[in-house]
Amino acid sequence: MKIRQLRRWAIGLVAGLAAVGAQARPNAEPVKTDPGNATIVLTGGNVVGIDGEGAIRDAVVVIHGDKIVAVGPAGSVTVPQEARIVPMDGKWLIPGLMNMHVHLGLKLPGAEGAALASETDPELALRMAANARKSLLSGVTTVRLVGESHGVDFALRRAIQRGEVIGPRIKTAGEIIVPTGGHGSLETDGPYGFAHAAREQIKQGADWIKIAISGGIADTHGSIAAAPMTDEELSTLIEVAHRNGIPVTAHNGSPAAAEQSLRLGIDCFEHGYYLTEANLKEMKAKGKWLVPTIVVSQAGAREFYKKIGSPEWYLERVDSTGQEHWKMLQTAIRMGVNIALGTDQFPYEPNGGTTATVAEAELYNKAGMTPLQALRAGTVETARLLRIEDQVGRIKPGLYADIVAVEADPTADISALRTIDFVMKNGVIYRDDAHGVMAD
Repeated sequence: MKIRQLRRWAIGLVAGLAAVGAQARPNAEPVKTDPGNATIVLTGGNVVGIDGEGAIRDAVVVIHGDKIVAVGPAGSVTVPQEARIVPMDGKWLIPGLMNMHVHLGLKLPGAEGAALASETDPELALRMAANARKSLLSGVTTVRLVGESHGVDFALRRAIQRGEVIGPRIKTAGEIIVPTGGHGSLETDGPYGFAHAAREQIKQGADWIKIAISGGIADTHGSIAAAPMTDEELSTLIEVAHRNGIPVTAHNGSPAAAEQSLRLGIDCFEHGYYLTEANLKEMKAKGKWLVPTIVVSQAGAREFYKKIGSPEWYLERVDSTGQEHWKMLQTAIRMGVNIALGTDQFPYEPNGGTTATVAEAELYNKAGMTPLQALRAGTVETARLLRIEDQVGRIKPGLYADIVAVEADPTADISALRTIDFVMKNGVIYRDDAHGVMAD
């Protein structure tokens, strides 16, 4: 069976499993993934002031189809007669969370990774679809995938858009492009090799290009401090991507690789473990982005590494990197570098008593951000990184209705994000604990 046929089979099977699950829960309220012309009105909640303005208390939010059409205090907004009223009962409404460093097909060194060594593309598609569903239900309505395999991410995105699979909005970089022996799977060499690899990902529909310009924690070879790509290779790839209107992000922990790629026009760094103050100063001056993934190198990640059976050498490398990674993040926050939330763990992954996404935001707060800044790092700033701030990131008329509810004001205490119990994406309620709604 050819790869394309296998992918179609996998996506079809996912849709079939979803239908079976719905039949198995006859008393659960069904989730209609296409909002059509339906009107939903959220009443009695408080809309967080995501731009620093005061909250709208006892708010009315009117949603028609997939868009927000009105937001204001009760009495100031007309409620259509045909609308479905959904009481929010004092909850705090925030924009859907966004996670900018996700691998829905994540495999890491350890027993769990070894068990997936012979995973087929259909099996990968099913696993990624399951992870997409759990990510959405955890309150993450948009993700940026930064390294998947064999084009399964593009197929999954199409399935979600068609309503065949439940999951967040996906922006994807396709496969990670690396020099031979680099931190990724799509190996190539020379400027023309990198140009071709970038064009292949763009041809499939990549929103970003992802490269690895240094080694990584999970590597058994290479150095995090190295800068293995030549100027000609790196500049050619960046030029090809930019000529196509596609930004470039780089897995990087190396100060030398950062200096090189900033000179050549890179747009964003992932991790940034050992970035120096000079690197960060240049990033600030040039308006570049950092996606810290701080959660993977700090104490809360221990439960995750234990679960997947990580080897001792990997845990030692995490520990040795963690302190410098933390100092880098503190410096980046103090200097005002553009920061967008990303985890490098599944968005819903348990971490520090909450999900990886929420733990990441809490660590930003601990490292020097205010609660509001930490919340914006996972909403407004992520939308700006993706260049879709005119579509998502705020609860505002004209934007997609991506809304999450929590028990308290997260701009006062970011840990309020631990109480997510309502998730809407594109005007569809996928989770509403108070009214017994949970997407199958």
